Amino acid sequence: MTHVSIIGSGNMGQAISAIVAKGGNTVELFNSTDKDKAVTGEVVILATPYPAYEQVLADRADQLAGKVVVDISNPLNFETFDSLTVPADGSAAAELAAKLPDSKVVKAFNTNFAATVASGNVGELPTTVLIAGDDADAKALLAGIVSAGGLRAVDAGSLKRARELEAVGFLQLTLAVGEKTPWTGGFGLA
Repeated sequence: MTHVSIIGSGNMGQAISAIVAKGGNTVELFNSTDKDKAVTGEVVILATPYPAYEQVLADRADQLAGKVVVDISNPLNFETFDSLTVPADGSAAAELAAKLPDSKVVKAFNTNFAATVASGNVGELPTTVLIAGDDADAKALLAGIVSAGGLRAVDAGSLKRARELEAVGFLQLTLAVGEKTPWTGGFGLA
């Protein structure tokens, strides 16, 4: 059994929390008022918008050392909704990893909507969580949590693949915002 801390109690935080618990793991969910509560999970999932990462790191960077840190963000320009805010050859996950050199950063859940995490499917396909990272043990630990919760986990490669995952997440979000796909749908892997 793994203990998971989720920072962010919005739709994604709640959906992931339910999957973690469903798989028999323990979970604690933090909201913005829990700044004084220590993060104790072996795995810490950052379920906040990318712009909030700066404050999360200011408050908790020391608590994340030695832990698997899961970046679920899509670094969107929320004012225009027409671009990512990281360089084309980089990713939010790479920036996070540079700021947390003593953590094992993985990218996951950013290509999923909360509704598909909660329901376990995208249309007739099982919900697939794509996982990218440079630490094989960290990816395997997260994949085990995801699979135990009833979702499908696929290793998407090294942390360098996070930029492609963020591009896919961005595309999926813009399609949903433009009402070309429902928030209960999205991309699936057959």
